[in-house]
Amino acid sequence: MSPLTITLLATLATVAASLTLLWLVSVARRDASIIDPFWGTGFVIVAAVSCWLNRPPAARSVLLVALCGAWGLRLSIYLLARNWGHGEDRRYQAMRQYQGPRFWWLSLFTVFLLQALLLWIVSFPIQVAASAAQPAPLFWLDVVGAAIWSVGFFFETVGDWQLARFKASPRNQGRVMDRGLWRFTRHPNYFGDFCVWWGLYLVAAAGGAWWTIFSPLLMSVLLLRVSGVTLLEKTITDRRPDYAAYQSRTNAFFPGRPRNS
Repeated sequence: MSPLTITLLATLATVAASLTLLWLVSVARRDASIIDPFWGTGFVIVAAVSCWLNRPPAARSVLLVALCGAWGLRLSIYLLARNWGHGEDRRYQAMRQYQGPRFWWLSLFTVFLLQALLLWIVSFPIQVAASAAQPAPLFWLDVVGAAIWSVGFFFETVGDWQLARFKASPRNQGRVMDRGLWRFTRHPNYFGDFCVWWGLYLVAAAGGAWWTIFSPLLMSVLLLRVSGVTLLEKTITDRRPDYAAYQSRTNAFFPGRPRNS
């Protein structure tokens, strides 16, 4: 088998096994939302396994592991701290109520293994770049990719920090966050995620993984149409009536100058 085939099979088996074990923990705890903090860590595991299987790693592979590691570990730590002690997220509670007694085993496929498959596909650029037979040296496209990643990491990190500070104040209970980066986009964290993965793709593409463009496209669809903006805003106006006015003056995703309501 080729190095790429070995890498893809090994990473798929690793994430599937990891999330199956995590599913067992979720069944014992009756809390499927423990998967959320693992999302970023899952990518770090895939990147690390890809790099380890293709020793000695090329400079581009090390760069991708470093960038993915910084993003993934920060996201996991943030989500773990944010969700600690709050019980199961309302999304999974709704699924549990809808599926009834079957939820404990259905969640293995609809929640855990589905996310294992998604993160494995999204991380294709990293895996392909790591297993390149003749790695190309770093050049200007790597710099562009790293710069876009940096923009995304800034938006995601600062946006999460600003939102956490806003929510920590009791006087902001029920109010809409429209300050800092949130003044220019309703979802700076999702926009940051978008930039992170397009930046990682460009670094990988510089090493020959250009054909893995379906991976950042999939992440973009997830952020814009599935589990990101669309899902979050589906019911938010019911919980925060002022959000409609915020929507009218603030871009949904890409940052821009606020409009007059």
